[in-house]
Amino acid sequence: MAGPVQDQPRPNEAGDKISHDPEPTMADHHSIDSGHRSSERSQSSTKSLSLSGSVFEQILENERAYANHNYFMPCDEQEQTRLAVTHQCFTSILNGQLSFRAIPRSAKRILDIGTGTGDWAVAVAERFPNVEVVATDITCFQPTDVPSNVFFEIDDAQEEWTYTEPFGFIHIRGLSGAFRDWTSVYRQAFKHLQPNGILEVADFGLIQLTQEIADSYLSIYNGACLSAAERSGSPPGLGHVRKSALESAGFSVAKSRTFNVPLGTWSPDPRKKVAGKMALISMLESLEASSLRLLTQYSGFKAEDVRDLCRKVQEELMQPGVRPFVPCQFTVGRKLVV
Repeated sequence: MAGPVQDQPRPNEAGDKISHDPEPTMADHHSIDSGHRSSERSQSSTKSLSLSGSVFEQILENERAYANHNYFMPCDEQEQTRLAVTHQCFTSILNGQLSFRAIPRSAKRILDIGTGTGDWAVAVAERFPNVEVVATDITCFQPTDVPSNVFFEIDDAQEEWTYTEPFGFIHIRGLSGAFRDWTSVYRQAFKHLQPNGILEVADFGLIQLTQEIADSYLSIYNGACLSAAERSGSPPGLGHVRKSALESAGFSVAKSRTFNVPLGTWSPDPRKKVAGKMALISMLESLEASSLRLLTQYSGFKAEDVRDLCRKVQEELMQPGVRPFVPCQFTVGRKLVV
């Protein structure tokens, strides 16, 4: 098993540096484009959201809201709060930077797949006011007071991409278990990148312990989620962040690194304590978010049993001396000019 987080050099120590441009003027409105996708209708309980004249239905299951019948992660207010904390956690892991590989100065268009609350897209748009940032997701819970150069679109990256202009940088983060066919997604990313364009993929793996506890609730939880995800056809983990996953789609992998992020403040490193605090909050909240739909739909769990297991895992992770951590991997692929 990997040990606790090791000292790592600054992620952006090589290559182009991100320039700190003046703050842009914030626009009063932003664009929400539902494209050619139609919102999915459900016979189960639904809640409608209206934004820029389009109506999107949320499916209500076990007191959580979901974007459709397929994706296992919720999209309600509770999840939005977790995503906001997770964004800050990634930023802390990267020493305040927004990407592991510096965004090339040649990039005029940037694409953020699975933008969630849009925190990353907005931060990039603020830092690069002359760059067009397109941010997509399958549902709409993005902010409305954003820079004029960021555009939110309702889209599913598993379907055909219809962009007519290439991107210089494509960003995919926190979508473990989201896609059945990652190779197809990566091939489309390769197709829609400009020559020498960059794809950056980042994700968290499963929570681990520095010292295993026999028959721990964490091991029961991880095992149950892995089994359910396999049945769903969209296994979680870090397989999609491996170098081979990007190389199979045509990318030349420029760099890949895994950080083992401590959960909590047990690391003696002050910087890791900051990341650890936010990672702990995010991971504790993600226990139910990641497992509720999976375990009830594919493993026959009752909702109250899932929540009970999550509470026991939370209590276990908070015990003194347990020292949990989570691997966080970044992989960068480049579309080389032939």
